[in-house]
Amino acid sequence: MQLPNYFQDPNILHVNTLPHHAYFIPHQSLETTEAREHSAYFTLLNGDWDFNYYESYHQLPQDFLTMAFEHKIPVPSNWQNHGFDRHHYTNINYPFPFDPPFVPHQNPCGVYHRAFTAQPNTAKRYLLNFEGVDSCLFVYLNKQFVGYSQISHNTSEFDVTEYLQQGTNHLTVVVLKWCDGSYLEDQDKFRMSGIFRDVYLLERPENYLQDFFIRYELDEHFSQAELRLETQFIGQKQPLDIQLFAPNGALVLQQQAVDFCEKITNIQLWNAELPQLYTLVLRYADEVIVQKIGFRKAEVKEGIFYFNGQPIKFRGVNRHDSDPKTGYTISYAQALKDLQLMKQHNINAIRTAHYPNAPWFSELCDQYGFYLIGEADVEAHGASMLTVKTPEPSIFLNHENDPETARIRQETIDNFCYFARDPAFKKAILDRQQANVERDKNRTSIIIWSLGNESGYGENFEAAAEWIKSRDPSRLVHYESSIYQHTQHQNDLSNLDFYSEMYGSTEDIDRYCEEPKAKPFILCEYTHAMGNSNGDAEDYWQAFQRHRQSCGGFVWEWCDHAPYLPNGKFGYGGDFGDTPNDGNFCMDGLVSPDRIPHSNLLELKNVNRPVRASYQNGELRLHNYLDFTDLADFVTVHYEFVQNGVVTSGGKCQIDCKPQQSAVLNLPMPENNGEHWLLNLRYTQNHASALLAKHHELGFDQILLYPQNHFKKQPLVKEATHFDVNETALTVEIKNGDYRYLFDKQKGIFSHIEKNEVAQIEQPLDFVIWRAPTDNDRLIRETWQNAGYDKAYSRAYETAVNVTDQAVEITVKSAILAVARGRILTLDLRYQIWANGQISLHIQGQRAGYLPFLPRFGLRFYLPKQQISMAEPLEYFGYGEAESYIDKHHLAKLGIYHTTAKTNHTDYVKPQENGSHFGCEYLKVNGLYISADKAFSFNLSPYTAEELTTKKHHYELEEAASTILCVDYKMSGIGSNSCGPNLKDEYRLNEERIEITFYLNFN
Repeated sequence: MQLPNYFQDPNILHVNTLPHHAYFIPHQSLETTEAREHSAYFTLLNGDWDFNYYESYHQLPQDFLTMAFEHKIPVPSNWQNHGFDRHHYTNINYPFPFDPPFVPHQNPCGVYHRAFTAQPNTAKRYLLNFEGVDSCLFVYLNKQFVGYSQISHNTSEFDVTEYLQQGTNHLTVVVLKWCDGSYLEDQDKFRMSGIFRDVYLLERPENYLQDFFIRYELDEHFSQAELRLETQFIGQKQPLDIQLFAPNGALVLQQQAVDFCEKITNIQLWNAELPQLYTLVLRYADEVIVQKIGFRKAEVKEGIFYFNGQPIKFRGVNRHDSDPKTGYTISYAQALKDLQLMKQHNINAIRTAHYPNAPWFSELCDQYGFYLIGEADVEAHGASMLTVKTPEPSIFLNHENDPETARIRQETIDNFCYFARDPAFKKAILDRQQANVERDKNRTSIIIWSLGNESGYGENFEAAAEWIKSRDPSRLVHYESSIYQHTQHQNDLSNLDFYSEMYGSTEDIDRYCEEPKAKPFILCEYTHAMGNSNGDAEDYWQAFQRHRQSCGGFVWEWCDHAPYLPNGKFGYGGDFGDTPNDGNFCMDGLVSPDRIPHSNLLELKNVNRPVRASYQNGELRLHNYLDFTDLADFVTVHYEFVQNGVVTSGGKCQIDCKPQQSAVLNLPMPENNGEHWLLNLRYTQNHASALLAKHHELGFDQILLYPQNHFKKQPLVKEATHFDVNETALTVEIKNGDYRYLFDKQKGIFSHIEKNEVAQIEQPLDFVIWRAPTDNDRLIRETWQNAGYDKAYSRAYETAVNVTDQAVEITVKSAILAVARGRILTLDLRYQIWANGQISLHIQGQRAGYLPFLPRFGLRFYLPKQQISMAEPLEYFGYGEAESYIDKHHLAKLGIYHTTAKTNHTDYVKPQENGSHFGCEYLKVNGLYISADKAFSFNLSPYTAEELTTKKHHYELEEAASTILCVDYKMSGIGSNSCGPNLKDEYRLNEERIEITFYLNFN
């Protein structure tokens, strides 16, 4: 038996499937409706199925309906996670030739078989449901062809009543890796295959309720609603017994009707902060159907997005279904863990990138309170690669007038719009919109429909938007790719409600919002969370707050994508022999593949805190950034006063402050006694909620009360002593009591320091400008390397030694150089070695202005490993304890912290710069005390920057013989340039003149 060629015919999307309809599960009684598995009418067919795998569907045996099976595979799952085929990660490029609607002959094929027992009732109908199969499926029951379907991330339902038999039944499903629908499923993810969501059988009456649509309109005061129910039956329509219960369980409405329209008063509104849900109960024949309803209204007025009458901001993320072990298969428990982590980190919105999640996922979002953009299963990004070389990421949003760049950009856009304008794929694009809307139309949390992702724009999407607006005018419609226009098409944007961009800069937000527009600005993807990232989260937050027309955005993305390798480590593109691949571009999440929060998520959490404090002219004011909740009903404020790093007093309180308003908080402020005073404010939830415990920390603020006061550090001690100085052509040796110093006159740096005949450094000090490139440095990395930054070294030109009774002074004229390059930095150095062993180093540097900004500038120490242990950790005052940078320190507080090299290291899957600490006043470890005349950064690591630069995976790293301590005048910021705007000037080490004095005390 040969498979029909449906999978290469865009006119044949489904054969014998039932129409798309709302998701619901019928039950036998109200008591069983808490879980679908409790329904007597629901038979779950998950479990171990028989399985055979073939490299090509041409190898499928003629007798595949009766053949023996060699393997077992769990359903649901992806076959790549069970030893078949290989994992493949590609972002934009299709994993097969671009030849629509055709896919390769070498098209892998999986055959599934499951025997199950049934006792069908002749007065019933039986519906077989597949909630997710990638990419298409042929269904056979008891050796008879049932039907065909393609749409990976939505439900395919078949009426199998006529095929079902008493006793044992044999269900066979043939799944192909690719079909013509794969051209519309080019999402940025590992490409996996198989039956990856639940399979089940539903028993329904002969005449049954097939579909219903709950509609309502709120009045202008949001206090009452006109509630309507529209129904669709198989067979003759019959009246339903209808009940509506309020969130507290009180009966609101009871009647019999087929369709109805009733006014509901004293409405309790649903929002993400307080997700109030009503319960609609429908009874028909012997079925009970329960649907939760939340009353809410999303609308755009005068270019501003309103929800329940309030202008709100999305603090959102893009979320894929992804797990290192189960792939696309996500359980309730896994999804709930994601939602709890999001709540814990102040996320209020999710874009289902870039396809519908399992049908119960949005039920969880209804229940726990998240705003959803429900996105259709459409992405055709690879079409943009047809006739031009891979463009730079900025090409889509460049604002330059260079004619050649403009030509390439437009050619890329015209390719990008291929499927958006191809009549052959109009049916498929519409079908995917209809599947998305019809399945989830009764979900409260979905307030916006999205037509898909990165597929260009044209007639097909215009038709899709028009259909959605006619079918569901209560929701708004989004589609970012509408900003791209084909040369031969004039875009019709009349059915779209947002102006949407990806990775636009804060300047882009300002530019759009500086004059009133008809549509609000939304960043459907921003602040790309790849590796050590999200350095611009605070700047984006500030830009969102500056403009009422900006309604926030959705961080890309929630989790890293990485299946396990045989060694138990995470793998990324190329680790599985997959080509083409996009390397570690899949490692771009706020959490690790196994859901360990990165520092990126901690930064985002505090940037999105619901309360912020300001202190001006002696007045402390709190602003409530909640949209619907008074602070007194939600937040307890904890405060403490900190003098020179030591807490002196504190307390807690609550404050009345209405949503989106501010109020003065009166606290007993310490008098200005010339000391360094900090006020720490910590905000906790004052009651338990569904996903958050009582006392959960929501965020914090830290206020420097008297900015003119300096932190108290060790003073410089000057006293008379005797120095033994021995100078040669190459070195200067200095002895003073217990100390011995050896200075390298060729490099202008100390090569050896010892105390009591014990070496304090194991290799010569050196000046460093290189950092292991972060993922956000991937575009500037080559520029840095071309400038020689990764091979830079220091040399001295002139050295002068002057000895007094208090100090030995060494002045040096030197430079930072690289082979085949000019001077990077010209340095004037003045070392002073004092009687008590303290060294002061005054640095004046001049950076070559024609060179790119520096990654960093500072000193590198090679410390004996035994000096730093859990028993003797390094102590510092600075932003901690998480890693922190000039643009990424809102996750951290100024304070006194302790760390070791291993605990300070952040183990990114792809090694890169990590573990730095910004804003430091001092550090000390085992007798070494370092401070400066201005705040500095430092990094303590088991690894050199060179080691972190060259290794592709964290498990390949080899520790250095010494502990590496870098003390930096400045470290350039982190940003999000892996897929976003360039690092802002204010966060670059871009100044041409550098000046700082470091104090090193080995006593």
